Amino acid sequence: MLFVIEETLRPTDENILSKNKSPYVSIISRDEWKNRRDQFDMGIEIDPGELSDIVLTKAEVNYDSITGTFSIPNRQDFTQKDTTFAFALDEKGIVFIDDSGTALRIATQIQNTKKWRVPSLERFIYDFMDQLISGDQQLISRYEWELYAVENSIIREVDSVSIDRVNDIRGDVRDLHNHYEQLLDVAEVFAENENNFFSKENLRYFRLMSDRIERLLDTSSAISEYTMQIRDLYKMHLDIKQNNIMTILTAVTTIFMPLTLIVGWYGMNFHYMPELNYKWSYPILAIVSVLIVVVNVIVFKKKKWM
Repeated sequence: MLFVIEETLRPTDENILSKNKSPYVSIISRDEWKNRRDQFDMGIEIDPGELSDIVLTKAEVNYDSITGTFSIPNRQDFTQKDTTFAFALDEKGIVFIDDSGTALRIATQIQNTKKWRVPSLERFIYDFMDQLISGDQQLISRYEWELYAVENSIIREVDSVSIDRVNDIRGDVRDLHNHYEQLLDVAEVFAENENNFFSKENLRYFRLMSDRIERLLDTSSAISEYTMQIRDLYKMHLDIKQNNIMTILTAVTTIFMPLTLIVGWYGMNFHYMPELNYKWSYPILAIVSVLIVVVNVIVFKKKKWM
């Protein structure tokens, strides 16, 4: 698929493109790239083997081109494999080498929603990268509200609280954080403009994109720290519960220790125990046992052990 960057992103063909001075956007498959790579007068240094093993979002400056790759996490399910494709650009335009359909979908979205007063390759790249992070602020906000609800549940000691969801969110945010760091590197490579492909007045688009990505990077870092705080809070509440249980068990043990001593004492088979023949022995022993329990409970209450 071939577009020219005019007031909008307009589809075109190669015959018209050769007569058009506007920058272009080309989206081709890997097989097309193998057959047509020499048609692009960029000196593109992307080997076919590299296209099947993309793991990072990056950009590299070559003698007469900038080449790189995009590895985009699945926001619906971060455990799924990233969507990947490659790109190459110079001052004349940008080529996306993509079998996933992602580049074409984004280009179509830009075509349908964007109208530029001053069209340029820099503005297209800005809008393209903007689509890569579109909706991420809302996603991170949803994570924040989820974590806030979990925190409240822990504080209110709701039994159904599970720390597993917190761990899942932490993993998702970590993937987003890595993605933003890599996108920021790409935006900075564009902003450096080492090959002078971009006009100086349009470098502001890349600085704007860098600022947006940095804000998302900071927010994702804050959410990651929040998950750690919630995990610590959860562990602290577990420790408190365990301490309360141990306190109760200790109090019960302390109360019954003297009673156990009494039972053991009078369980001995000695014939000459004078109180055994005393008619008030049993009630006295029962009263003493009750007093022991009452005194222990009063002491524990005053010490705030119960």
